[in-house]
Amino acid sequence: MRDVVGSSTRPVKQLKGFEKISLAVGETREVIFRITEEDLKFYDANLKFVAEPGAFKVFVGSSSKDVQEKDFTLTGL
Repeated sequence: MRDVVGSSTRPVKQLKGFEKISLAVGETREVIFRITEEDLKFYDANLKFVAEPGAFKVFVGSSSKDVQEKDFTLTGL
């Protein structure tokens, strides 16, 4: 995932959820994981562990380069 605009510079992509699954040729499967406010927290300039409201991107794929992307927003805390 990625925080689009934050008060501190953070990595472009951060791994927040991971599940390795095996699929047979032609098989499909639904995989669900939840991103919580706790997953979005980081240490700010004052060394407080906070989540900031704003726009985020989540990436899902077979590698860091082969991904599908969706946007979401964390609203008022």
